[in-house]
Amino acid sequence: MLMDFLLSNAPNIARKGLRAIALLLSCGLPAVAVHASAQTAAASSSATASAASTMPREAQRKAFIQAYASAERGDPAWRKQAAGLKNYPLYPYLQAAALENQLRTVTRAQVERYLNTWPDMLPADDLRRDFLHELARRRDWAGFNALYRPGLGATLTCDHLQGKLAAGQRLDFDRDLAGLWQHTALPADCDPVLAWAHDHKLLTRKRLWERIDRAVKAGRGGTVAALAQWLHGNEAMHAKRLAQALRQPAQAAAAAVHWPDDTRNRQAAAIALQRLARKSSTGADALWPKLRRHLHFTASQRHDIEHDIALFTATDFTSDAIQRLRHLPKAAQSDATRSWRLRVALARRDWQGVIDAYAAMPPAQQQDSEWRYFHARALGALGHKHAADKAYADLADQTTYFGFLAADRLNEPYTICPAHVADAPIDETALLANPGLNRAFELFAVHLPKLARREWVHALRGASADTRHLAAMLAYQRGWYDRAIFTFSSGDALKLYDQRFPLARQDRVSEQAKDAGIDPAWAYALIRAESAWVTDARSGADAYGLMQLLPSTARVVAKQLKLPFGGAEDLYDPKLNIALGTHYLANMATRYGGAPWLASAAYNAGPQQVDKWLAARGDLPPDIFVATIPFHETREYVARVMAFSVLYDWRLHQRTVPLSQRMPRFGKPYTPPNAKTPREPVQCPSAPAKTSPAAASSVAP
Repeated sequence: MLMDFLLSNAPNIARKGLRAIALLLSCGLPAVAVHASAQTAAASSSATASAASTMPREAQRKAFIQAYASAERGDPAWRKQAAGLKNYPLYPYLQAAALENQLRTVTRAQVERYLNTWPDMLPADDLRRDFLHELARRRDWAGFNALYRPGLGATLTCDHLQGKLAAGQRLDFDRDLAGLWQHTALPADCDPVLAWAHDHKLLTRKRLWERIDRAVKAGRGGTVAALAQWLHGNEAMHAKRLAQALRQPAQAAAAAVHWPDDTRNRQAAAIALQRLARKSSTGADALWPKLRRHLHFTASQRHDIEHDIALFTATDFTSDAIQRLRHLPKAAQSDATRSWRLRVALARRDWQGVIDAYAAMPPAQQQDSEWRYFHARALGALGHKHAADKAYADLADQTTYFGFLAADRLNEPYTICPAHVADAPIDETALLANPGLNRAFELFAVHLPKLARREWVHALRGASADTRHLAAMLAYQRGWYDRAIFTFSSGDALKLYDQRFPLARQDRVSEQAKDAGIDPAWAYALIRAESAWVTDARSGADAYGLMQLLPSTARVVAKQLKLPFGGAEDLYDPKLNIALGTHYLANMATRYGGAPWLASAAYNAGPQQVDKWLAARGDLPPDIFVATIPFHETREYVARVMAFSVLYDWRLHQRTVPLSQRMPRFGKPYTPPNAKTPREPVQCPSAPAKTSPAAASSVAP
């Protein structure tokens, strides 16, 4: 590395001047930057060496943040700013950032020098991958193949094969293409390779259909359409119809009444009907009798079609939904159809129908706490109070949404049995002797959480459970909450409520929530459900930060609050994100009379969907309404947020407002709880003893 060279050769650089600069230039470094670095090193080599070993850690972090920002934008000043960071764990990230900024002009020698210096570092992996992309862009196949390693993804694999073709080599299907052929979708870089393989008779009819069948199973219509061009006659038509079934199911299903009755056409028609059922159950239902008469579907295909039409008819709550589900052939039933039979019965408050639907479930499905709870609800509604209370009691000791609802039915306190970690200090020195873990904590400290998580995962791959739990406990102590949340996610570690439901007071959640006029416990719960305290979380829908806000929504709320907002990246600032998110949540609550459960549903699915559901079933009790939400994600989300609200209320007050009070009926005004609101105590029938951090995975209940 340049800095190492300068520090160890500063006297020679000062004495030999231009010769030293020429030597460094031969390594591909900019002349101006080298000259400045040479002067700096010659003038202060002894002071720099001393600073590298004595600079306090906080000073190192500040210097790194400054140098890293310079390196990322291509400013050679990073070298001077990093003068005291020679022994800092993140020093290799600086040169990698500088090289990444200069990929269009950097030489292979520079990259190889870095890779040889830091061969096992994650930034070296990134630099290799990114420079390979650049070499492919340059069509420098000799340089590409010199740096290439297998296992870097389909794009670079195909670039490597292009390099082999450019060098006049022939490809072998089993050696070069068989692995790629298993992919159901490939990047554009693979097109020239596949075209060569086709032209040289490597893509046989059998191989084409094997990949088409995999792509069909994965729902990759684009891949099927692309492969269809290499088939001929009826086989090409069959492949095109399969692609249409995946991409345009309504058109394919309508056209299928005119298709010849053969195996591939039946396959395409069945796929089209099933996919159409998801979008329009009535449309699929109307076409099904015609297609059933025209095409001789297999029993399995008939069952799959009937399953999907009945299921999605149920999610539309049609008048004949229960009858359809009840009369499905046994081979066409699934956990989903049996669940929706019970949900539709709940929507109608057909309590005997709920009992019958529960009885039709296999024993394993009956053990689900949701169905046990609603079976108890049905028993109580039909006058079987003793049996209902017994069923509620069996659920009420669970620290879950349905456990809380069951306890409310019995007017009993919630069961919350926290595990406590012993006060023995964590041996940070031993833990951070793992260089990767040390880098992970440093990256977190300098506000590079994405890189920090990568180092964390890499460092703890193959580590013992004790080591992972100790690392997570240290992360919690340092405010890196998401590491503890994800680590303590199973077994008895679920009872580490302090670590799994952090209060994160430095982000001012309680103050922001109170300013917005909502319950802080609810705000905490929503953050926990949305991002698990990953400050730089970003969803596939482009929602950002702790409360997963869309930039368009954030901009509107920021304007209302007269807060500065420069764009999506601003939402990675926890304080701004929480300020905007709590006020947006308050807006949703106002829309629904303050009801947090309905506002949570709107936060997840959008208010238009919630309004639609309320128009259809708004008279249902809240617990039943939630169970009839058509979107699985939203049902689970509302239950999770409301349960987390109870746990955060307990974290904040050691007592809690009952869940039933947090879920008022639609149309009934709701006032958020405050410090004066009466709260109920919780119980723990068998309190656990304290445990060491290393034993957190096996704490007693």
